[in-house]
Amino acid sequence: MKTTILSVITLLVSSITLYAQQLISEKVYSPKMNKEIETIIITPTLEQGKSYKSVYILHGYSGNPTRTYQQDIPNLKQKAVENNTIYILANGNYNSWYVDSPIKSDSQYQTFIGEELVSYIDAHYPTIKDKNSRGILGWSMGGYGAIHIGTHYPKTFSIIGSSCGALDFIQFGTAYNEYQVDQVLGDFSKLNKQYLTNNTIDIFKTSQQMLILDCGTEDDQMIEMNRKFHNLLTERRIPHLYLESLGDHTPAYWSKSLSHQLSLFENYFTYDRL
Repeated sequence: MKTTILSVITLLVSSITLYAQQLISEKVYSPKMNKEIETIIITPTLEQGKSYKSVYILHGYSGNPTRTYQQDIPNLKQKAVENNTIYILANGNYNSWYVDSPIKSDSQYQTFIGEELVSYIDAHYPTIKDKNSRGILGWSMGGYGAIHIGTHYPKTFSIIGSSCGALDFIQFGTAYNEYQVDQVLGDFSKLNKQYLTNNTIDIFKTSQQMLILDCGTEDDQMIEMNRKFHNLLTERRIPHLYLESLGDHTPAYWSKSLSHQLSLFENYFTYDRL
């Protein structure tokens, strides 16, 4: 009898195929831009037949996917295992601002990330192909990008996170040109209002999306625009989570912030369905 039970246990264990955690670097083709985009995919330990949550992570101005997991979120591989989630790190170019540029045909990152990349990842990796198990997160330029893309694709992403996001081009002042927003959106005097984050607020009334914002209190450039965005959301009675803590616009701040937000994402995926 003991031999039979042991044989059954051995058979069950051997039938479960596990794949070690992976960090995969790929070139994902964008039909709209007609070029390949560097993309890093970080998986947990995958089990055959099982599907996983996914989070798209957008780097800041001048960043890249390698820097993201080496410096900006150095515990990202550990987080993938802890949260049993696949993280997707696309190269948003040095200064794409994650928009579909009206003046540069090879800078169409809203469509690439919100449509093309999601379709590619869902086709090639064991993701849960449902909005309620998919999120988007970014910091600085990527914080703007996460909200911009997230609100354009409310049926794709259920949760959006922004850390020290550059959320208001109106308050940007000379930084609009310094951070080369003009190179993808043109002169500020002719800026289309669709690119102003404040104009996306009413989308949250019906989109059934969770929004998380945070910013460092010493982040002189970003704190007031984040407070303003939070106040506008509050005035319109749109549920969201807003956090402030000590810190400046530095990797030391956002590495802790982003790690915390990923834990909040996991809590939302697991418990807090809208």
